[in-house]
Amino acid sequence: MEKNNLMNSRPRVTVASVLERDGKFLLVEEQINHRPVLNQPAGHLELNETLVDAVVRETLEETAWTFAPTHLTGIYRWRNHNADITYVRFCFTGTLLEHDPDRRLDEGIVRASWFTLDELQRSTIPLRSPLVLRCIADYQAGQRYDLNLITEVV
Repeated sequence: MEKNNLMNSRPRVTVASVLERDGKFLLVEEQINHRPVLNQPAGHLELNETLVDAVVRETLEETAWTFAPTHLTGIYRWRNHNADITYVRFCFTGTLLEHDPDRRLDEGIVRASWFTLDELQRSTIPLRSPLVLRCIADYQAGQRYDLNLITEVV
């Protein structure tokens, strides 16, 4: 198997956060291939980083909010057939602690905004993946798993 095919066949591990306040969800508008999309604060797990550390970092970098994860809402596998990439997403929920409105957001992030589910579903900006609504649905259904479910030996 060629190196590129081997790399694309390996799942990419990502983290995301579902954050609700007053019936609205914190999402980011980002530019992907020069087009806007909406996503949860999310990103890739870095080498020697725990999943919890990764979601705290990604949430801060993309929204300027300090995040304290309390639960895992789910683990998701999604195959993006257009890009020939499989993602494994660990989605967390928890508490937002403080916001730094002067913090510069990560490259590619246009803004972080609060959306009701209805506003999100009616938005003219497409979702980055079907995982956005699935993570929210599982969160709204009360799906919560103790963080002790995750065992990491780093």
